[in-house]
Amino acid sequence: MNTVPPDADGGPGTAGPRREPPAGDSVLEVRDLVKHFPITQGIVLRRRVGEVRAVDGLSLDLRRGRTLGIVGESGCGKSTLAKLLLGLEKPTEGTIRVRGQDITALRGKELLEARRNIQMVFQDPYTSLNPRMTVGDLVGEPFQIHTGVLPRNRRRARVQELLELVGLNPDHINRYPHQFSGGQRQRIGIARALALEPEVLLCDEPVSALDVSIQAQVINLLEQLQDEMGLTYLFIAHDLSVVHHIADQLGVMYLGKIVEYGEAAEIYDAPTHPYTQALLSAVPVPDPRLRGLRDEIVLEGDVPSPANPPSGCRFRTRCWKAQDLCAEVQPPLETRPGSPHASACHFAEERDVVHGTP
Repeated sequence: MNTVPPDADGGPGTAGPRREPPAGDSVLEVRDLVKHFPITQGIVLRRRVGEVRAVDGLSLDLRRGRTLGIVGESGCGKSTLAKLLLGLEKPTEGTIRVRGQDITALRGKELLEARRNIQMVFQDPYTSLNPRMTVGDLVGEPFQIHTGVLPRNRRRARVQELLELVGLNPDHINRYPHQFSGGQRQRIGIARALALEPEVLLCDEPVSALDVSIQAQVINLLEQLQDEMGLTYLFIAHDLSVVHHIADQLGVMYLGKIVEYGEAAEIYDAPTHPYTQALLSAVPVPDPRLRGLRDEIVLEGDVPSPANPPSGCRFRTRCWKAQDLCAEVQPPLETRPGSPHASACHFAEERDVVHGTP
């Protein structure tokens, strides 16, 4: 059995044989998803005075064995989307289908069973692990909730296999989270998420709290696990360089809506929505010879409140292309002539972006 020194973040470990997924098989389908949070006043009567439109008419498809990246500024609805997909929040409208089953209509044991197929890797490895539980208890907790998955006498051995799978020493099963580094703790979180052998892993900014060198190790681990186990990822982040490294498809969110959607390489090389162009222009260029070749776009103003979004296009208050039409008509997310992917902009056009390769 391969082991990793106790003071190392460890490598990806040894995984089992890869499960080849059926080509093009859809695992996750989201249609017209809406989540509005009520704004109330008063202590007793709780009178409703408005609503926060956290997610507002979002649709996406996730194919087996692929990675869909979701990017956008803080407050755009990314984490609310993740909670909706997990069933931690109930949608106001819309459907979420996992392997063809609409989980928004499930309750009780049926919902619990459906959650086996979609698990989450949280952002902060320091707060997502209970400090009073051992690593063995943390990784083995899913087996206590889903009691029929694995016999009790097999659970300890399976936990050790999962620790080795993510590059940790299986002999450290009785240690506590504070005895591990940040990168190792995130590996523990990944092992816990893999315990029930889900088809979809929701990764909510899983490397943003880690040092840059450790970020690369965790991303490489996720890629290796995907190759060997046929996993499907929905990867939420605000760092476009990280998403570009791991994602096959990309969805750009702004104020609860997807404003650009398509193959990650196409969007990264030729973004058509002004918001995406602005985000990519802010990505640091490591090659000093290329820094002067890029025209950085500085957005003016703040992100509007999701409780009172602008009429028409929600990005128009910060967009340098905005015209009267943008205030009157909300642009649909569609592929326009000459564009390789979908964009929600009346005046979408490709823009070359310098990424730092000569």
